[in-house]
Amino acid sequence: MLRNYIKILINVSITFLTKYLKFITLSYWLFYGGTMTGSMKRKLRLENKKRKMAALMDIVKLNEFDRVQKNKHDKIDNTVIMNPMKEPVPKKLKTENHELYITCRNENNLKQEPLPPPLIGELGPSGKPRLDGDEFKELKKMLREKTQKHRNAPQLRLRELGANASLNIDINDRIPLFLSDLQHLLMYSQIGVHAPYSPARWCALDKYNRLINTNLIIVENVSLYHFTAHESMFPFLSSYFEHKVEMITPSSYNSDIIKDLSMVPLTGTQMKKFQNNFGTLEKAVLNSSEVFDTVRNFFPIEESEVPETAPIGRNLPVSDRFSRTELLLSGWQMVEENFPLPIKGLMERKYLGYVLTKDKYKHVTPSSPMYALDCEMCRTSTGDLELTRISCVNEKLEVFYDTLVKPDNEIIDYLTKWSGINKKMMQNVSKKLKDVQNDLRKLFPEDVILVGQSLSNDLHALKMMHPYIIDTSVIYNITGDRARKSKLQTLAREFLKEKIQISHHGHCSSEDSLACMKLVQLRLRKHLYYGDAVMGGVKNDLRTYPEMGTSQFATSMLRQCVKMDKKANVTGVDETSLKYKFYVDKGDDKDMASINCCSKKSNKEAIRAYCDSLKNYSLNIAHLRVADNQLDCSNCKIFKNLDKWIREIYEHSTSPSLLMVLFGGQKQANGVCFLQVKKDLL
Repeated sequence: MLRNYIKILINVSITFLTKYLKFITLSYWLFYGGTMTGSMKRKLRLENKKRKMAALMDIVKLNEFDRVQKNKHDKIDNTVIMNPMKEPVPKKLKTENHELYITCRNENNLKQEPLPPPLIGELGPSGKPRLDGDEFKELKKMLREKTQKHRNAPQLRLRELGANASLNIDINDRIPLFLSDLQHLLMYSQIGVHAPYSPARWCALDKYNRLINTNLIIVENVSLYHFTAHESMFPFLSSYFEHKVEMITPSSYNSDIIKDLSMVPLTGTQMKKFQNNFGTLEKAVLNSSEVFDTVRNFFPIEESEVPETAPIGRNLPVSDRFSRTELLLSGWQMVEENFPLPIKGLMERKYLGYVLTKDKYKHVTPSSPMYALDCEMCRTSTGDLELTRISCVNEKLEVFYDTLVKPDNEIIDYLTKWSGINKKMMQNVSKKLKDVQNDLRKLFPEDVILVGQSLSNDLHALKMMHPYIIDTSVIYNITGDRARKSKLQTLAREFLKEKIQISHHGHCSSEDSLACMKLVQLRLRKHLYYGDAVMGGVKNDLRTYPEMGTSQFATSMLRQCVKMDKKANVTGVDETSLKYKFYVDKGDDKDMASINCCSKKSNKEAIRAYCDSLKNYSLNIAHLRVADNQLDCSNCKIFKNLDKWIREIYEHSTSPSLLMVLFGGQKQANGVCFLQVKKDLL
């Protein structure tokens, strides 16, 4: 107790001395009019430190004295006695040669005494039966197997893009997925890395090869609205399915579920393969059982203007060695590159206020004009980047449109280092974004091809949408990896032998658009894969981002899934199964033996047949249809039936299996997809 008082007294003394020294120093400084020199201050600080160190040494000496006294009292006859103030640490029971040892403490020493082997059924200290040696080993083996089984179980995780589409996100911030995303997951669950496309952009499926089967249930004419408005009628679906993501309904861009799910756009590797074997993709459609001709357009393109396919080398501009249409981004690539698209669901939220570059478009041809476009942006009071300059260059390398634009909000950062815009330039600018949009709508032809570097950013700044895009950041690649893009400055230096973006006053939009046009023209003069390390064979392996392909020609998703000795089954209502068969059967029965398509008269019959066949196929698809009169609010029995049917399918599914439920949506409302991996009970 006395030692504690001494410590407290020393601490109080140190505090008092510190404050007293500060008071003396301040008084001295005030008395001499604040003229204390630097050397005097340093001297006072040094003396203060010495006093503190002396007090600290006193405390250390007291602690050392306590430690020595404690050791003297704890040692008696060279035998260490446990400190009565410290509770002994309990030791675990050890098994050795089927004998248990427990540590016991006498008054002056510790010793171990052997106990007899436990009897079967005898209760231990925890109240649970004790196990003998063999039973204990069996239990350990069972636990190891259980842990290993858990590690090898398939897992489905949402990545950032998948999480952004989740129903857990606010509807105003949600970015829906496309049906092609679900298609990629289906193929990956069946053939893994051999699939032409990977779902890695939005999800990760670990241990896919451990899945016994993949079961998909499609319900047409039921939307996300129906689920959210009547969620209480889907108790099983809501509670048992972990992931729920919003899906863009194909009817919003004039397509249908079966077509989008069944058709897989050709990759660049597949294009080269069929072109080498058949000469052209058109001939491959006629002579191959794997290639289909399909056109999917998000934009209003006149059907009467479809051009005739010309032989290679015909109707090309003199400077072009191949058709410029082969450099266009496919619909899938436009989604990947975050281009704005006129899709129902996104137009009302994400792309509110966006306009089309034309009301109607003509089909693009090898002689369609190209315009290069580049924009500069500044940061405004909203925190967003807004358009402040736009430049357009034609194929004659002439700048035919170049103007400054006054943002709708106040500029807070001109970003001059990158934009080249300063306050003086913007003083008398009156042209607004609406004026620029009207100008471009008048200037652009109906089949114009827009060229640019990462052009999606420029179109977002313009708040405009366009169907025909050539992006130099995609067609040129010097890294061998689609996900790693090169800067425009680097591409101009490597391929054009020009230096751009070297001014200290920032970038110039007319200079950048001119470089983009030159790069595309250089590519057209060379060959289709010039400047592309991926397509040129430097690094041509399967990747998350697929090689440049085409959306006009496709292969069958079901044919892809049964290539690795798999079997697929489609059970539909009425003619739906015939539609699936149409996208598979081209007169070749070799693959049809592994693909079964059957039709039923009602949803109930389709579910019964579907459940009976689940164990016989690795991929199972059930396609149901709900009539409009069944969705009447006064008669919502169909929702309860859907939940009951989904529960039946879940119970009939073998573990582990991947289950997907897709509500296809309606023309005015998006769909929703539910995902869950059914695992063995551990």
